[in-house]
Amino acid sequence: MKYCLYIIVMLMPFGSIAQTGELNQQAEVFRINKDYKEAEARARQSAALALQHDNYTDAAKAYTLLTDIRINAQQLTNLKQVSDSALALAQQAKNPVAMAYGYYSQVLLYKMLDNGEDVVRFCNKGLKELEQVDDPYIAAKIYYRLYVVYSDWNNEARVNTYARKATENALRTKDYNLMSNCYMALSVAHEYNYNSTKNRPQLDSTLFYLNKVESLYQQYPGQVAKFTYAIACINLANCYLRYFPEAAAKGIHYASTARAILNGLPNTEEVVASSLGILSEYASQAGNKAQTESYLLEAYRVIKAQQPPYYYTLINVVQALSGFYEQQGDHKKALEFQKEVTEYNNKNFNQKQALNAQKLEIQYETEKKNNEVQILKEQERNRRLQSYLYGAVALVAVLGLIIMYRANRFRMRYALQRERQLQLKVKLEKEEQARLKAEQQLLETQQQQLKKEVMANVLQLEHKNQTLLNIKDKLAEGDKVNMQKILKEEMILDSNFEHAKLQIQQVHPDFFYLLNEKAQRKLTMLDLKLCAYLYLKMDTRQIAQLMNIEAKSVRMSRYRIKQKLGLDKDEDLNSFLQALGA
Repeated sequence: MKYCLYIIVMLMPFGSIAQTGELNQQAEVFRINKDYKEAEARARQSAALALQHDNYTDAAKAYTLLTDIRINAQQLTNLKQVSDSALALAQQAKNPVAMAYGYYSQVLLYKMLDNGEDVVRFCNKGLKELEQVDDPYIAAKIYYRLYVVYSDWNNEARVNTYARKATENALRTKDYNLMSNCYMALSVAHEYNYNSTKNRPQLDSTLFYLNKVESLYQQYPGQVAKFTYAIACINLANCYLRYFPEAAAKGIHYASTARAILNGLPNTEEVVASSLGILSEYASQAGNKAQTESYLLEAYRVIKAQQPPYYYTLINVVQALSGFYEQQGDHKKALEFQKEVTEYNNKNFNQKQALNAQKLEIQYETEKKNNEVQILKEQERNRRLQSYLYGAVALVAVLGLIIMYRANRFRMRYALQRERQLQLKVKLEKEEQARLKAEQQLLETQQQQLKKEVMANVLQLEHKNQTLLNIKDKLAEGDKVNMQKILKEEMILDSNFEHAKLQIQQVHPDFFYLLNEKAQRKLTMLDLKLCAYLYLKMDTRQIAQLMNIEAKSVRMSRYRIKQKLGLDKDEDLNSFLQALGA
């Protein structure tokens, strides 16, 4: 039979100057020594004294301690109210340390209810409060509780993390009992590491931290509780039993030390029985049957003396006795103890059922209270929402009036602006039309001017061509050509033509258009040339020379043009053309 008993023990800090602190210290000492009646009396006295002086922080600490005492004593009646009182007092204190204690009271409650998720949630809330103020003692307690939860969940990484953080904070206090518990947490963490890695140095670390508890107990007499030191001895004995069989003497030493140190202390029967169980295991390994039987029977008597007995340890002891007698061939005794195993299993089951019923009742009360709080919060939120809604409606109404007023003004301004824009648009359109018309007129003028230039150039070019043709014909016929005379005449004609060209370009822009319209577009290019020369007041001889035709032909063309224009015989073509050009 192997025993591994890791009992969680937390001590409040010793040596507080305030009277409430001293009362809390006394209450915690009684709690550790299993004197729950005296422990509760001191804690209630501390709470009453703190409330008389409106010291809500110390009152919250006292009620947190009351929560712990009631859980240890398994007095679960009104536990929820006590825990909630600690949190309510912490909220009144408006102090981060007080709030950390208030949340810690909820941690204790939910740990008792085996609700690990809520334990973690309230631990994190407590640590969040401690970000505002440094209090290593309550921080160590909270980290220790996180270590316990993750130990139950077999989360090796978190066990190591929180055991280390709990120890780091505990070392900053002068609470050597708290340090001892944190050292034991580190020893458990290293045993976790060994079980996963099988790395032997991890076991050396386990022994190292358990030995540090022993050093504190010896170095600071009275500062480490006997019960705490006894648990460390049990863990040392069990470690030697499981992992160091060659060091049996050390295992026996620590198991005997735990048994001796708890001699006479009330309500420590399960720890004493565990030490006797380890001693019986060593006796069995040594082949000492009488001593094995003696240790087991003593453990049986010790655990049965506890009222009510701790059935889990009692069942282990009785089961070991049944196995022992069966090995010895004493089947009658083996059967008797086996029957007791069944009996105690039933009692243990009933005890657990009763405890679970109390837990369920507390859980129901907790959920009911939480639901009531949630309902109140919902009602308060609805009331606020209603107030906000009324305010919003009023605000919307005012805003609506303002918007309507501004919208009306905006519409008026928009209408005026729109009217101005329309007027501006009309003005711009008119200006654009005028600009386009002017551009069109300019283009038409430029076009007419180009036409005139083309006509003048064509006239000159045709004259030159005709002159060259005449020279060619005379040369072909063998006639003599007086080039000097021809050149002289041409120079004179060029001079006259340049003057005529400039004059033609200055002809009224609509002259040729109106002329063609009057003649119903019957005029040829030659007719238009003649009309241009007549408009420029050239005589028949000049026109004949420019057009290189006979004077008679000029007169015939004048007659033909009058017919095309529909002029009477009495109407003068020159006068008509001058009037048209004007």
